[in-house]
Amino acid sequence: MTENLRWGMMGPGGITLTILKDFALVGISFDAVGSRSQDRATSYAKAHSIPKAYGSYEELVADKDLDVIYIATTHNAHFENAKLALSAGKHVLLEKPFTLDANQAKQLAALAKQQDVFLMEAMWTRFLPNHVALFEKVKEGLIGKPLYVIADHNQYLPKQKAPRLHDSGLGGGSLIDLGVYPISFAHRVFGMPETIKASAVLMPGNIDESVAAIFEYAEGRQAVIHASLRVNGPVQAALLGHKGRIELDKPFYEHSSFTVYDMDDEVLYRYEGNIEGRGMQYQALEVQRCIRAGLRQSPIMSLDETIEIMEVMDQIRQQTGIEYSGV
Repeated sequence: MTENLRWGMMGPGGITLTILKDFALVGISFDAVGSRSQDRATSYAKAHSIPKAYGSYEELVADKDLDVIYIATTHNAHFENAKLALSAGKHVLLEKPFTLDANQAKQLAALAKQQDVFLMEAMWTRFLPNHVALFEKVKEGLIGKPLYVIADHNQYLPKQKAPRLHDSGLGGGSLIDLGVYPISFAHRVFGMPETIKASAVLMPGNIDESVAAIFEYAEGRQAVIHASLRVNGPVQAALLGHKGRIELDKPFYEHSSFTVYDMDDEVLYRYEGNIEGRGMQYQALEVQRCIRAGLRQSPIMSLDETIEIMEVMDQIRQQTGIEYSGV
């Protein structure tokens, strides 16, 4: 493997503009972009100084000069697109939500193992300096034993603003696009719930406008999560322990500040670190670190954990009637 890994982009959607800027902050550029339209690929490559433009995903993954494919297509396409890249022997960073269900996630993990390539869900939150610091404070025992997680991700995303989130065929709804962040955060703290109690408000097509869930774990621990496309919310999270609590400011899944309090509401620690960009670059650094070390998954966002998070969302869908076309 070359020292400087060569990246290709599959699906030049809106999120990729932030990716380009943030990756560049740490010296990572893209050598190729692939789209289903040659005109779109060519236009995007010209606008962002990307050397090669391909009018199909098949051509992109066939490029022998590329090491890693970043996939930023719509939710419904993640599974087939990742299969294509993995089958071509490429390492893959796959945008969240990883897939539409746990079965698809398991198939991708098995294929990556078979092909002996790296695969990771692009849950960029995990690699942000504020979340690294937060979990260091938890490990230090500053709040004692974690007992409860409370987290919301409510954004006002009407159909005219985000049409894909209102389309069952594209894997729309609040659960896997917004809810995945508080669910992933709770999973990082507590692991797999013993029981799940969920409720959802459904839109036409049986996709969710909003979803709420309570996760229960051993020893009386709980996580309470809420996500919605209908309203703007505080988008905050709190981790409560038997000696104190941590409150993450809005938006908790980005590089925000947080405060640690003791049981008397005295401030024990305040994090207000600054970073360049939005912070997408830290996941890319983890991908490169792992590949150079010969790892095939990240210990911070493992494939086993990604699969379990998908299983949690599967259970929520089964309880509430949320549906996606083709699953």
